[in-house]
Amino acid sequence: MALKEILIVGAGFSGAVLARELVESLDCEVLVWDERDHIAGNCHSERDEETGIMVHKYGPHIFHTSNKIVWDYVNRYANFRPFTNRVKAHTDKGVFSLPINLLTINQFFGRCFMPLEAEAFIASIGCEEIKGPETFEQQALRFLGEDLYNSFFKGYTIKQWGTHPSNLPASILKRLPVRFNYDDNYYSSIYQGIPEEGYTTMVQNILNHPRIQIQLNTRFSKGDSSGFDHVFYSGPLDGFFDYSLGRLGYRTIYFERNVADCSDYQGNAVINYCSEKVPYTRVHEHKHFTPWEKHDRTVYFTEYSKETTEADVPFYPKRLEGDKELLKKYRQLAEAEQNVSFIGRLGTYRYLDMHQVIEESLIFSKKVLSACSTSSKIPIFPNEEI
Repeated sequence: MALKEILIVGAGFSGAVLARELVESLDCEVLVWDERDHIAGNCHSERDEETGIMVHKYGPHIFHTSNKIVWDYVNRYANFRPFTNRVKAHTDKGVFSLPINLLTINQFFGRCFMPLEAEAFIASIGCEEIKGPETFEQQALRFLGEDLYNSFFKGYTIKQWGTHPSNLPASILKRLPVRFNYDDNYYSSIYQGIPEEGYTTMVQNILNHPRIQIQLNTRFSKGDSSGFDHVFYSGPLDGFFDYSLGRLGYRTIYFERNVADCSDYQGNAVINYCSEKVPYTRVHEHKHFTPWEKHDRTVYFTEYSKETTEADVPFYPKRLEGDKELLKKYRQLAEAEQNVSFIGRLGTYRYLDMHQVIEESLIFSKKVLSACSTSSKIPIFPNEEI
């Protein structure tokens, strides 16, 4: 089918990348709506009015990928500066490096292990009696033992997800969070960095095309679909259907902003607070995300996690078994829609990092273009799996 008038709901990375790819290949006009007063979604960055520091309004975002196509793509629209995320963990036993690495192990246990010795030691303290772990707690205990689990994961997970780790699937802890060397880089991706002028400027550059129009402070409803050849919707999937089958589970986060009259408050960009005794999950000090800038004062955000209500911005899909069953039902409703596709983290109800969103949007745009060229149906979702 020919696409002349396209509506994209959501001005985050999924919507912005798709908009740019379509207008560069089709003779079309793209209107991008967003209900907020800014573009870039949860990646939005802005200058703090009081200190002039670039802040990540909705929490820290460090771009990382091992996909050169994605890396080359984002570098078309922003000048990326190198940045290595070195997270610290504040525990009842002290402050340590994350992810757990050889330095963490040696400091935590007061040892001087070499890599093979540390690997054997961790294997020896794991709970071998747990066979085929099914829950987050079982997974952590099986591979890390009680001390590391209790100090680094139990309290943090309870605060982050609002439930005991024994109620969460083992899949949340997909990879063993231990390195048997001194590498404290939080990510293992080949390419890592932060755009020099912030993510919002980067998204603005992606959307900077004469046939892309942006309309902010605009809430979408199903009735707005008329008049467009196709709608690409990156809002909450259940929200598109007015939550008619119930609400999918999300966790959301909120922040307390603080300014300190010193050049450095905590000495690091991100510190996780792992103890359940501390009500917040993280503290991020934003000047450390732009080490190429100099500021006399500093601003830091204290982060809290809570269950998502109707008034909150959804952040993290919980994807518990009940959520997955409800997701299947909403996808069935979506399949019956005409000329609507669902994209992005909220539209597909999956946890996706920035690089995954961009990669998926690039791939999905090719599928859309292929459908247009063959007069076939445009895919409703970019992903088939639940």
